[in-house]
Amino acid sequence: MSESILSIDHLNARVEEKEILHDINLKINRGETHVLMGPNGAGKSTLGYVLMGNPKYEITDGTIYFKGRDITQETVDKRSQAGMFLSFQEPLEVPGLTLSSFIRNAISQKKGSHIKLWDFKKELEKNLRFLDMDSSYAERSLNVGFSGGEKKKAEILQLMMLKPKLAILDETDSGLDVDAVRLVSKGVEEYQKNRDGALLIITHSTRILEALHVDYTHVMVNGHIVATGDGALVDRINEEGYESFVSDRAEEVKEQ
Repeated sequence: MSESILSIDHLNARVEEKEILHDINLKINRGETHVLMGPNGAGKSTLGYVLMGNPKYEITDGTIYFKGRDITQETVDKRSQAGMFLSFQEPLEVPGLTLSSFIRNAISQKKGSHIKLWDFKKELEKNLRFLDMDSSYAERSLNVGFSGGEKKKAEILQLMMLKPKLAILDETDSGLDVDAVRLVSKGVEEYQKNRDGALLIITHSTRILEALHVDYTHVMVNGHIVATGDGALVDRINEEGYESFVSDRAEEVKEQ
């Protein structure tokens, strides 16, 4: 039996006074790749933020289990140390903190001990080359002066170095050209090969999925997961768009 990495039971959440997520149920096992798709404003990114414990969002009902442990009330840093990772649509710039120092500190926090500098630099150089990033990026301030594509590649670099148990990738391919999407997909595919962690890819596009194996696809409309299927569901979305899912959800609401 596969190890459960993430289990979400009847999750409801709001920001300020607006309820955004409604009765979300989702289970992700070790080695699986799940894709969450839906139109803009569906609540996809909100789910990512809620899973990581962003204090802006309030859970009003339901439970989140990570590796079998209830983390519903855990802080962001505790979730990160436990092995959760979230990439951002718009990564933050942090002047004065180098990309290298940020990653090394994050790994040390996760492991609870310092890592040997030589081993770290060797692994970092290998992954920089893999992502076609010049070694000079390692000593630049985190995301400062980076292009959109460079910021996204820097996040995939963090993914490859940290090797989290659960990686939540939020619109990682947003705003990228074809070549950048290919490189980002290559990094995600490398993470997949490990089979020790799990992926939740949040997107409204399918470009990043073309080179990836997808186990389950979920469609979110107005804060509800309205459909779940395998990778073939991605093809249906490509052909039909989201209109049929939105219409189906509207009919359900009428019947209620």
